[in-house]
Amino acid sequence: MKALITGITGQDGSYLAEFLLEKGYEVYGMVRRSSTENFERINHIRDKIKLYQADLLDQLSIIEMIKGIQPDEVYSLAAQSFVPTSWIQPVLTGEFNALGVTKILEAIRLVNSKIKFYQASSSEMFGKVREVPQNEKTPFYPRSPYGVAKVYAHWITVNYRESYGIHASSGILFNHESPRRGKEFVSRKITDGVARIKLGLAKKLYLGNLDAKRDWGYAKDYVKAMWLMLQQPEPDNYVIATGVNHSVKELVEIAFSHAGLDYKKYVKVDPKLVRPAEVDVLLGDPSYAKKKLGWKPEMKFEDMIKLMVDFDLERYEKVLKEK
Repeated sequence: MKALITGITGQDGSYLAEFLLEKGYEVYGMVRRSSTENFERINHIRDKIKLYQADLLDQLSIIEMIKGIQPDEVYSLAAQSFVPTSWIQPVLTGEFNALGVTKILEAIRLVNSKIKFYQASSSEMFGKVREVPQNEKTPFYPRSPYGVAKVYAHWITVNYRESYGIHASSGILFNHESPRRGKEFVSRKITDGVARIKLGLAKKLYLGNLDAKRDWGYAKDYVKAMWLMLQQPEPDNYVIATGVNHSVKELVEIAFSHAGLDYKKYVKVDPKLVRPAEVDVLLGDPSYAKKKLGWKPEMKFEDMIKLMVDFDLERYEKVLKEK
């Protein structure tokens, strides 16, 4: 089996590549030509995967890539993935996250409509939530250009499924974290900040809304769900979540106490870090995925935060030793 992963250098892409390699897949990754190539998350598997240059802004390069690789499965993970950036670059976010997905689907339609397709949808599509918890039938009310673009990508995936019979599934993934999470995301910003403060490299950690609640899971658990969706006889939409939510403040408390610190001495709220339109509560109902895919989250929230803190502490300790 051949799989193509767009966004292979990201958190989810790197874990998915590892997972598929273990399943015996031939794994291809789409990478964009850029002046600063960052392969940090996939360096340990570079000799086992094949990288292919293409760009979500260039339809022809995507068609040529699909033709050249002839994959059995395509995992559409590449995106402008940071919500705050979507207010600064709303047009670019739309071009990557909405039209980029359309270009991949169009390439599949033109080259080989038997290719199975996975779309990385997002809990940010629910935004100002219409009901709690959110399931596959909950109406969308996105509260950021990122969320809006993801709604477009989600519906265009459904459209190609229903119009052209493509096996195209959407995974509506709630927040999922790991030591490979980018440092701009709040979970990793916190665990990185804890490590820096513990080792005397920083004195304060500035955060936005501490009361925002999210349904946080472990990225490694969530990539398995992506694969399971493409093994089903029929394509569908699935909410992937833990069914439990925690506030940013809880995350902060766990991270700081794991390092033996009192967060109240170090954490400051910066109004500039609060979103223009806040998403207050996201809580997923994963019962359909559990029933249909036999999937369930395995790592507990506290264990995941501790794992991330330990990773960041080790990383900075190593840097300090080398100095």
